Amino acid sequence: MSNAILFKHKELIEKSKIGDRKMQCKLYSLYVDAMFNVSIRIVKVKEDAEDVVQDSFVDAFKNLASFKYESTFGSWLKRIVINKSINYLKVKRIPLVAIEEQEYWISDEKELNPEQLDIKNIKKAIQKLPTGYQTIINLYLIEGYDHNEIGDILEISVSTSKSKYHRAKKKLI
Repeated sequence: MSNAILFKHKELIEKSKIGDRKMQCKLYSLYVDAMFNVSIRIVKVKEDAEDVVQDSFVDAFKNLASFKYESTFGSWLKRIVINKSINYLKVKRIPLVAIEEQEYWISDEKELNPEQLDIKNIKKAIQKLPTGYQTIINLYLIEGYDHNEIGDILEISVSTSKSKYHRAKKKLI
């Protein structure tokens, strides 16, 4: 990764590390919308996602000294938001649905109509999946995590992550 990307907003970050509230506010403004979008895909409720994002920024600013420019600030913050969102679901006791508890039938129809590939239809289809499958699809396809990372985040095995992803993908088709 180029240094220009890693050190983007370095001045804001460094001043935020020493407690400059104006710089923290600027960092917040730069990233809040993107982090809300990450959280809402996981927790599904606007107010809950707002709470998660606020908590994530508080934790990020408290632990900003641990940010060492090994990744971009955005990816570091995104990881915090994803972890907080998943922990929020765990605390709320929304279970990830086990594979054995779901049974889906896949039609033999192989071709999709162009209307079926509309992004709104895809989003609606993802929302109809059980919560556990939605989480896997969001983390893998949208957030770009691999199955090893998903396994670590959700505290499941890599094979469980892969099989849930595979079944969720079949259900979407």
